[in-house]
Amino acid sequence: MSTDFRDTLRRLTDQVDTAALANGLKGLEKESLRATPEGGLAGTPHPAGLGSALTNDFITTDFSEALLEFVTPARSDFALTHRFLADLHRFAYQHVGSELLWPNSMPCRVGSDAEIPLANYGSSNVGTMKTVYRRGLGERYGRIMQTIAGLHFNYSIDSSLWAPLAAIDETADVDTARSSRYLGLLRNHRRYGWLLLYLFGASPAMCKSFIGASGRALPEFDADTVFEPYATSLRMSDLGYSNKTQARLAISLDTLDDYVSGLCRAISTPEPSYEKLGVKVDGRYRQLNANVLQIENEYYSPMRPKRVARSGERPTLALGRGGIEYVELRSVDLNPFDPVGITPSDARFIELFLLYCLLEHSPMLDDEALARAQKNQTLTATYGRDPGLLLYRDDGQILMTDWGLLLTDRLAVLAEVLDGQTGSDFSAAVAAQRCKLDSAEQTPSARLIEAMATSGQNFIDFNLALAETHRDRLGEQPLAPETAQAFAAEALASAERQAAIEAADTISFDDYLAQYFADPC
Repeated sequence: MSTDFRDTLRRLTDQVDTAALANGLKGLEKESLRATPEGGLAGTPHPAGLGSALTNDFITTDFSEALLEFVTPARSDFALTHRFLADLHRFAYQHVGSELLWPNSMPCRVGSDAEIPLANYGSSNVGTMKTVYRRGLGERYGRIMQTIAGLHFNYSIDSSLWAPLAAIDETADVDTARSSRYLGLLRNHRRYGWLLLYLFGASPAMCKSFIGASGRALPEFDADTVFEPYATSLRMSDLGYSNKTQARLAISLDTLDDYVSGLCRAISTPEPSYEKLGVKVDGRYRQLNANVLQIENEYYSPMRPKRVARSGERPTLALGRGGIEYVELRSVDLNPFDPVGITPSDARFIELFLLYCLLEHSPMLDDEALARAQKNQTLTATYGRDPGLLLYRDDGQILMTDWGLLLTDRLAVLAEVLDGQTGSDFSAAVAAQRCKLDSAEQTPSARLIEAMATSGQNFIDFNLALAETHRDRLGEQPLAPETAQAFAAEALASAERQAAIEAADTISFDDYLAQYFADPC
């Protein structure tokens, strides 16, 4: 395999149309809490006008009944993806009454765990399993932690690139080359993913109602808000999506077999602390099982290899059957200053970064390299805007900003090649992010802190004002009638599909679970 992405890029562009490099599929899954006009967590059920959270292709829920998730189709033109996401927000606003879509990754004002409603997917076995899984998450990690929202960026490169990449890698089988390259992307994301936390992290502060559950002491921003002065993404720090049990997993990204077998071990290995919780207590399921992971989705990785599963197929079996089809980047905070949580320029940079990670040489990660990568993520998430922050490479320590500038230099080379066919959007996106490395004040995390300080508003009031502004801005461009009709038709059809699933159940939930876990993953 090539030792430098420039060589791979040159050999690739000798064989394919350069435009194909920018023709990968991009899809988004964007979470937003429904909040009351006073800034509290909405206690209302999932709006009926949005259809079934179990079966709607575009609007569902995540952990809580109040945590909406908008899902776009994967498109090669991100402008279409972004427009679709904006339209989903417009449609949602037609059905949430006076409630607001919370713009920040860190939640609105939350109460106790008991006050956070689990997502309800109906009475079918598959729906019950989804709710029980979430009940297990709440028991294991606390429900408040599950109210954190994020944006997942799904990405796959154009299919025309795989045959030439297989030839470059001297791999006879294209499917093998595809999985190998995607695993290399994941490993490089582990190495360099801290850069995305610095550039796009937008969760340096939070309401005291969230931090109170952890017992963690943080500096006060004001009487209602706590923060870390140099933080970029507390969502991705040890205050957010992390736990000690999963920290011990160290699932390998060396080969697809290693990854799948590592997940399988976690799904089938009992965890004593979870056994103490009990599985079925007084006739009610508290969790799906007492293993390290209940199911694959519980693995809190900043990026996952994915394949679209067949009906009823477990994700590990899907990966083993057909290899990696795309990757899901999960470390991106919501951009609170954008009505839908991400700008097209930000998305172009992320796409470029992922393509670079796929083309760049990606050696295997030993335990020491994995520990460095995790330390770099934690440092950047918690102290990323500290001008003296040092990160760890295999050749020693380096200023975070110096390393970031080196990486953006490489991305600029790739952007220039892509812009030769598509204009100048990618180079402009790199330039915009490079400015944040020159001046930390331009990062969204710094802008959020500065805006709160200037306005004199606490975390809740500032984000409430943003939410109202975004709602009004989205409303300035009403849904096209045909789009509104299509979303309404999907909502109605999804409710009918849920009813059909519930009517088709013929076995008990106990038997359903036994069958689901019967096949070795």
